[in-house]
Amino acid sequence: MVWKYGDIQLKAGKSWTDKDGTKHPNNWMIWSNEDKKGFGLTWEDDVDTIFDSTFYWAKDVERKLADVNVVDEDGKAVIDPITDKQMVQLGLKSIWVAKTKKTANSLLASSDWYVTRKAEANTAIPSDISTYRTAVRTASKTIEDKINACSKLADFMKLFDVPVDSDGNPSGNSPITDFPDEVN
Repeated sequence: MVWKYGDIQLKAGKSWTDKDGTKHPNNWMIWSNEDKKGFGLTWEDDVDTIFDSTFYWAKDVERKLADVNVVDEDGKAVIDPITDKQMVQLGLKSIWVAKTKKTANSLLASSDWYVTRKAEANTAIPSDISTYRTAVRTASKTIEDKINACSKLADFMKLFDVPVDSDGNPSGNSPITDFPDEVN
């Protein structure tokens, strides 16, 4: 849903110039709808401007799967003043592998005390806990492998599709969130 002047999409808080060269103020959004229409503005339910920011920077501007070295307008490396290394814009693969590792770590955290107890007092870890921890690590590796196997954004987007049964009801987790259920 956007206000437009001709083919130009207007942004709230930004001034705009009409075809006669009149510059309109940046607070034009406070005008009544009648005033806006009087100045030639039109309201459009522009579904084309809707995009999923998980996969796109803007409409029709895909996020990269791979990491990208940051360069300036002259093509020279942009150096991070703190690390003194070239800045890198993380791609979707790096971002989601890190998120997957963080999820796995979070799922394992509640049972970490069993591992500590085993190391310190040689007290056995219950088999259901051990099985669960192995399943979390296996699921994490499987998800990471699926992420890294993607060569196109369309393949990556499929990892977010939730499987459904013949009635259209969810029948499991999306591949990117397919971790085992927690044990108590």
